[in-house]
Amino acid sequence: MDLGFGKRPGTAPAAGGAGNIVKETSTAAFKADVIDASKNAVVLVDFWADWCGPCKQLAPLLEKVVQSYGGKVLLVKLNVDQHPSIPGQLRIQSLPTVYAFRDGRPLDGFMGLQPESAIKAFIDRILGEDSAADLDAALAEADKAFESGDLQGAAQIYATVLQEDQQNVAALAGLARCYLQSGDIPRAEQTLSLVPPDKQASSVVASVMAAIDLAKRGAGSASDLAGLEARIAADPADHQARIDLAMALAARGDKDRAIEQLLESFRRDRNWNEQASRKQLVQLFDAWGPKDPATLDGRRRLSSLMFA
Repeated sequence: MDLGFGKRPGTAPAAGGAGNIVKETSTAAFKADVIDASKNAVVLVDFWADWCGPCKQLAPLLEKVVQSYGGKVLLVKLNVDQHPSIPGQLRIQSLPTVYAFRDGRPLDGFMGLQPESAIKAFIDRILGEDSAADLDAALAEADKAFESGDLQGAAQIYATVLQEDQQNVAALAGLARCYLQSGDIPRAEQTLSLVPPDKQASSVVASVMAAIDLAKRGAGSASDLAGLEARIAADPADHQARIDLAMALAARGDKDRAIEQLLESFRRDRNWNEQASRKQLVQLFDAWGPKDPATLDGRRRLSSLMFA
């Protein structure tokens, strides 16, 4: 399945032919050669002049480095003496000057003769920023697929992101959540184990860890719903039974009833077992995420009880 990762909707592939990677441009052709072309690839514009010695030294270095990227980067050369209007608009004051364009606008640039290593570092930084934007877009698409219930589609996009960035925390957490939602707790835990130690405390990881813990705890009592309800009916102050029932209900996806049981426990005795019902509610909110309607409603109701 083509998930569209790394591609911009509605754009053609970047020019890959060697003859298209480096070209001369003019005032009339600038829009097509730079503005339009930069919607498909990073375009470097080399502003130069015949009388500029450093320009002639920089040109072969630019061409060599750009060619090495195989079409990911294009080089367009503009003679400022023959075509002064565009350099004037961009306020080019010294030569050589090189600007990088992406999505029809200049991103950054440098002036003067630069060594090959500096040129490569400049391009790598521009491409890195562009790649990060693509990753963010892909993650947003994956999150949307997950929220709509398309676990397979979400998992595929998360996996594609991980091909580009093996330690991407959001993708690892998202993939783990897909496994958890499908009932595969071991694979969810295995995926989370790949998160670097210094990023284990991130909010997205903590949320999935909380969800995994709840799934494990809820699975143990899910088969005894009737027994737990009978215990509560016999003794409405049986707080442990209410908490166990809430975990079982949460494991079955019955969020509203899970919240109701914990809120009822909190109403009856908020300090029971060091505010266990409140702490369990917070864990549920962490597991469901801050945007979940149940989280928003539960937090509101808990706050109203705490400050009543």
